Amino acid sequence: MALTLRRVALLSPPTTTLATRLLRTTPLSLSTSRTTKLFSGSAMASSTRKVLVPIANGTEPMEAVITIDILRRGGADVTVASVEKQLRVDACHGMKIVADALISDCSDTVFDLISLPGGMPGAASFRDCKILESIVKKQAEDGRFYAGICAAPAVALGSWGLLKEKKATCYPSFMEQLSSAATAVESIVQQDGKAVTSRGPGTAMEFSVALVEQLFGKDKANEVSGPLVMRPNHGDEYTVLELNPMEWTFDNCPKILVPVADGTEEMEATMIIDVLRRAKAEVVVASVGEKLEIMASRKVKLVADMLLEEAAKLSYDLIVLPGGLGGAQAFADSEKLVSLLMKQNEANRPYGAICASPALVLEPHGLLKGKKATAFPAMCNKLSDQSAVENRVVVDGNLITSRGPGTSMEFSLAIVEKLFGRKKALELAKTMVFVRP
Repeated sequence: MALTLRRVALLSPPTTTLATRLLRTTPLSLSTSRTTKLFSGSAMASSTRKVLVPIANGTEPMEAVITIDILRRGGADVTVASVEKQLRVDACHGMKIVADALISDCSDTVFDLISLPGGMPGAASFRDCKILESIVKKQAEDGRFYAGICAAPAVALGSWGLLKEKKATCYPSFMEQLSSAATAVESIVQQDGKAVTSRGPGTAMEFSVALVEQLFGKDKANEVSGPLVMRPNHGDEYTVLELNPMEWTFDNCPKILVPVADGTEEMEATMIIDVLRRAKAEVVVASVGEKLEIMASRKVKLVADMLLEEAAKLSYDLIVLPGGLGGAQAFADSEKLVSLLMKQNEANRPYGAICASPALVLEPHGLLKGKKATAFPAMCNKLSDQSAVENRVVVDGNLITSRGPGTSMEFSLAIVEKLFGRKKALELAKTMVFVRP
């Protein structure tokens, strides 16, 4: 059968907005309303920067995990602190994250930055946590950086009076609340003095890279952002290369397996799980190790729903592998997972992988044979067919592949589109502030 080529645009034509104009003036999406001295990369290279990221039940997992991961990539010493009575929190969309410490353990530590993820009721729990309020207020009084994304600027920082007479932004539906506590603006990322704010899950990567710039300088921010394979302009139209189009079918609700392991890239896993659950797919997160809790590549601790041993007893409409070098190697070494993937392909059911996993898991086991695929740029030389590797997302029949953390959202939305249609994918993209409304 002749190969057909279809390029699917997942966005309506771009329109000019304030956020777009701001992006065109700075590659890091950072709108600065007051002059703040940035630390140079060389000046900060020898000094560890300490960062606090609180989490709570109901925290938005993408916003928390992306911030933690990218700041750690930049060299920051990040403490993830639970404002609950226990270390493990039940974040939004069924994600379970284990903190490094309780917030009460952090009250005497001096941090260079405190960054609050959003999500509800997580942001409300931050607002009501007296220990956290005290820590962040002292941070502001001492002239050190504090930040918030999504609901957090309006619900927590604004309520504490820390955005008074400052320009700030937040999740669109909280803008009215924010306007009573700050000068509300629609920037992707807004800095005013030592306060940095942003809009939602779809701006979390730009937000986090901007925080790296504040702590370590522009050179370090560029060094960190390069390997992420980020989009050059937030909100711009993006495309999926689709070959050999086929319908991905399921009964009632699609059942999706997302394996995780020690060394899995936490941003990729979190975005895939979060987005697919937002789309109302039934997602099973399975640990390929001996424990439910895994230590991801940047030391974020995630808890799976079940062990692969148990998950393998079920059948799936789709199996999706996140990347991360250690995680991908663990997947490749798992006979049970490889067997599941083989059977999935033999039955012509969909499967996919991102980042290191197409090269380290699918290629060696013949699961890319006769198909076009992409992978993490440094891994593409391991693919036998490299003709489609420059595409951010490639769909070839029952296979979907993608490049890295910065393409994870597009990868996840492309899966949503294949399962539920373009309209649903675009609705989700707009809800997450990933595309322009």
